[in-house]
Amino acid sequence: MIKFLGKRVPPANVDHSPHAHPASPSQTLPDSFATYRQKAQQHGPLTHSSNYHSGAIGSHSGHSLGSVEPGRGEVFDRSDLPSRFRRTPWTQAEIDAIESGGASMFA
Repeated sequence: MIKFLGKRVPPANVDHSPHAHPASPSQTLPDSFATYRQKAQQHGPLTHSSNYHSGAIGSHSGHSLGSVEPGRGEVFDRSDLPSRFRRTPWTQAEIDAIESGGASMFA
């Protein structure tokens, strides 16, 4: 059981004013939620273009959308990376240790 020393005393004054998170890269708050949402992305832009609302999905050719090749310094798959960045293959001893829950290491 945990025993605390002394009586619980709330702080005399607490600053509830909004402030940026200490790890925030800009250390500033957005002006409003609307301006934040203009720049925010989650699996793509959060703003909707008029093309999607008018039922025009697929109205542009794939060629007009640009190249699907990765840019310089970008890769689409880990296997495209240099060998020093690839995953190391599992050894048979590691596979046996995982399958036995670690018991094979002590047998």
